[in-house]
Amino acid sequence: MDYRHEWKHEINVSDMIALRQRLRAVASADAHTINGRYQIRSLYFDDPADTALREKLDGVSRREKFRIRYYNQDTSVIHLEKKSKLAGLGNKQTTVLTAAQAQAIADGDIGWMTGSGDALLLELYAKMRGGGLRPKTIVDYTREPFVYGPGNVRVTLDYDIRTGLNCTDFLNPDCVTIPAGNAPVILEVKWDGFLPDIIRDAVRLNGRRAGAFSKYAQCRIYG
Repeated sequence: MDYRHEWKHEINVSDMIALRQRLRAVASADAHTINGRYQIRSLYFDDPADTALREKLDGVSRREKFRIRYYNQDTSVIHLEKKSKLAGLGNKQTTVLTAAQAQAIADGDIGWMTGSGDALLLELYAKMRGGGLRPKTIVDYTREPFVYGPGNVRVTLDYDIRTGLNCTDFLNPDCVTIPAGNAPVILEVKWDGFLPDIIRDAVRLNGRRAGAFSKYAQCRIYG
């Protein structure tokens, strides 16, 4: 399993405006954006003991979480993702779902997954059946992504984080979400073997230190 380096910083709107200008000068916008950004909707999973939430809040070094995600309200491309963390490094495994499959999982109809032959679906099935993993909440936000070839660098600015509370009807574009408290703007920097100096300089902000912000945890502030 290959892990990538990850930094996260909580920043404010003024920081974001400054970073946006710097990044536009040295990096490229992600090819999948619309006017430089896209909307992300994710459905996060957790068990009855809220293990994913507690491990994040407790800073457990080795942890994982499952989510289903699509972009710009386009349900023709949906991904099941497993995010793993180990001592500050990150790995993501992903597989494609149809809208019908995603809705079935959200509804708790999972028997069909045993015949899928897909390793990630089979793992999710085992953890839903044996560990009580279930859809927990919707997480919505806006992302501005930038890419830089050397080091396979990806820099993102995430904001307007919204929670679906206990709603899991995530394929419904009219599902109501509300602001997830006073959530900050989140700067994320991800890279493989090295982080080029030009990007390191572009994202440097005085008084900001790398942290461990979780959009899922932020969206659980109401329960």
